[in-house]
Amino acid sequence: MKNIMKNSLVLVVLFSTFLAIANSLSKVYVDGSNTTITLSNLKQGNEIFVKDADGSTLYSETIKVSGDYIKNFDLSKLPNGNYYFEINKGLEIKMIHFTVEEAVAVFEKENETVIFKPFVTSDENLVSVSKLSLNEQPLEINIYFDDNGFNLIHSETIDNTQNISRIYSLNKAKKGDYRIVTKTDGRTFVDYVRL
Repeated sequence: MKNIMKNSLVLVVLFSTFLAIANSLSKVYVDGSNTTITLSNLKQGNEIFVKDADGSTLYSETIKVSGDYIKNFDLSKLPNGNYYFEINKGLEIKMIHFTVEEAVAVFEKENETVIFKPFVTSDENLVSVSKLSLNEQPLEINIYFDDNGFNLIHSETIDNTQNISRIYSLNKAKKGDYRIVTKTDGRTFVDYVRL
């Protein structure tokens, strides 16, 4: 009877651990110079980078198969400094910050950040731009029309709001290509629309 209770308790703990891992977006495990990063629910085409404090890419990988991602990294060879993993998936960019000091990587869970990308859609001559901005960072929107070179036809900056949503009505008579350039959180995103 005691063995059944012990085994049941072990199964409950293991099941809880598996559920926690399955529901988690990211896990980082550091053992000496070996760092294992686990990311859940990645899709084919998502990208993973290791970048330094200046944003220079030190490592990049494109996900080839959808699912969970587990990889070991030896971060001990990096010079002392600040770095981050960047996971570029769908409409979000997640950054997992870490510091290397004396060949030891220390992860800063409280400094993990997520940037939500602007989402641009079009229907006939209407262009919709929306973005979730939990930190209320400004979103600069520039719309260009290709008239033998892209010329700016509209510009605006939206700030102090968490849920940004704009609909622009493009001139039906101006058939051709439009470029929508959005800037936020130090990033630039470019989308194209054709009327």
